Amino acid sequence: VIGMHSWLQIYNEEQKGDFDYMGYIKPKRRGNNALVHDMEEERLQTIQFKWRGSLKPISTSFIGTSPEFEMALYTLCFLCGDEENLIEAGSYRVVVKCHRIARDKIGSSYPEQAPITIEEAAGKIQNRVRINQARKKYGRNRRGGC
Repeated sequence: VIGMHSWLQIYNEEQKGDFDYMGYIKPKRRGNNALVHDMEEERLQTIQFKWRGSLKPISTSFIGTSPEFEMALYTLCFLCGDEENLIEAGSYRVVVKCHRIARDKIGSSYPEQAPITIEEAAGKIQNRVRINQARKKYGRNRRGGC
C-alpha cells in the first residue's frame, strides 16, 4: 500500500468500505499542550490501516487541514527544498518528503513526524529520572498506589 496521506482521501476510502483504520501510533511529541488538548485536536497523526485488505503499518497525515494548505506546502517544499524538508507548521516540527519524477515533476509529497531533538530527548530522560526518584522517596509503586 502506498500513499494515503490526505485525510480527505482517507475519509472517501473509508466511506466506500476500502479503508480499515487500525489505530494511531503515539506521537514522539504532541503538537499542542497535552494537558489542554487531547488526540482529537491533533493536526498531524501517524496511523496504521488496511486498504483493500493490504496493511500499511505507518502513514502520517495532516488531519483537518485544507487542500489549499497542503498543496501550497508541498509545492513550496518541492520548489525550494530537498527530498526531506524540516519545517515548523504552528507547533509541529514536520519533515515533508518530496519525491521527484525526472527533475521537474512531483511524484509524491507527504508529511512525517520530525525526529525528537537532543533537547527533547534529554528532557524526557530527566523527567523519567525525576519520576523514579519521587516514587522511591514517597514509596509509591508504578500504578500510583501508596
